Order: sequence, then structure tokens, then C-alpha cells
Amino acid sequence: MDIETLRDLLLYCTIVNYAIITLWFCAFVFFHDAIHRLHGRWFQLTPERFDLVSYAGMALYKIGVLLFNLVPWLVLTWLGPAGT
Repeated sequence: MDIETLRDLLLYCTIVNYAIITLWFCAFVFFHDAIHRLHGRWFQLTPERFDLVSYAGMALYKIGVLLFNLVPWLVLTWLGPAGT
């Protein structure tokens, strides 16, 4: 795999992962009560604990996207077309 292909793949992965985190956030905001009822029944979660787990999960996911997709893409972009 050459540098250009890897750079394109990392950019595509970053976009897809940010779409997933945006969808997750929208579901959390607009369907909070329904999701809490479903998961609260399975795991005995209070609304506060559900919010904490959801927010922490989104934060960890976002950090992973930054660390494994966006930062390598930025480095490869700054290195230039030939990777030198």
C-alpha cells in the first residue's frame, strides 16, 4: 500500500467514524429516554449513570478516532506527496 492510498483510507475512516459519533450523539439526545429504558432494564442503570457511561463512551471513541485516524492522516499530509 502506498502513502497516497493510506492517506485516503485514513481520511475515509475519519469521516465514517465522525459520522458514527454524530449519529450516536443524535440518538442520545433525541431518544435518551427510550434508550435508557431499554438499557436500564438490562443493567439496572440510573439516569445519571446512563448519562455518564454514554458520555464516557463517546469521549473514548472520539479519542480513538483522533489518535488512530486523524493524527496519522495529518502526519502523512504534512509529510507531502512522496512521504519524504
